[in-house]
Amino acid sequence: MKDITPMALPNIFSQPVVDDTIQRINTLRSDTPAQWGKMNVSQMLAHCCVTYEMVYEDKHPKPGALMKLILKLLAKNKVVGEAPFKQGGPTAPAFIIKEQKDFEVEKGRLIAFIQKTQQLGEAQFDGKESHSFGILNKTEWNNMFYKHLNHHLTQFGA
Repeated sequence: MKDITPMALPNIFSQPVVDDTIQRINTLRSDTPAQWGKMNVSQMLAHCCVTYEMVYEDKHPKPGALMKLILKLLAKNKVVGEAPFKQGGPTAPAFIIKEQKDFEVEKGRLIAFIQKTQQLGEAQFDGKESHSFGILNKTEWNNMFYKHLNHHLTQFGA
């Protein structure tokens, strides 16, 4: 019988994966066009920062108990699992960036968040409560961080 176990995602807590991800971000320009979707590249960088803002900053209201339950039941496995995101999938309201953003500012913020997360290390995240999904293990945090970044960097050809 053929083994159909999905391959683990790259470890965003490791320096080589962080270096590769930052190198991909550094290939972007303020006028890099999207291959799909509605965001421009500056909005995409700000959008990717939201995941980290929910970890490090107290600027996004936490969902109430009922909404958290709904998110855990309906969205958690799609977000923290290994299957890639689909193009044009639903976006949570906090992640919708409509206003124009400064490319260099958002790029710098995203790189700083990625570096901070790697420096804290996966042990810091193992068993840490997420903003929307409750307690996650280090693999779930990794999948959420890496998969989201990879999805949007791919969206812009990086």
